[in-house]
Amino acid sequence: EVQLVESGGGLVQAGGSLRLSCTTSGFTFDDYTIGWFRQAPGKEREGVSSISSSDGSTYYTGSFEGRFTMSSDNAKNTVYLQMNSLKPEDTAVYYCAAGLGSGSYYRLYRPYEFNYWGQGTQVTVSS
Repeated sequence: EVQLVESGGGLVQAGGSLRLSCTTSGFTFDDYTIGWFRQAPGKEREGVSSISSSDGSTYYTGSFEGRFTMSSDNAKNTVYLQMNSLKPEDTAVYYCAAGLGSGSYYRLYRPYEFNYWGQGTQVTVSS
């Protein structure tokens, strides 16, 4: 059974940091790209970052690069999203997802290419 389990969300003040984790099981981790997406109330889901498990290449959309850093621990089949300098507009449910094959910047705009999804973790940034 494929599972992706996010953790690490919570309430933080603006300017603070959080580290999200996504622990996966049930598929060959190295064959997949793992992505982070988020969805705020009333807004469409948007891609944040992704990592190719095979070679560790990372990709970010828009304004996230420089504030957010994605990494992986292949031995633990786990990826992380370090989020710094958080803003109230970062408030959203954050999801991790797994898509077969290598990653790219463009895949973050194609969430339908990601086969498996976690249940999400809430991140709330207060002003």
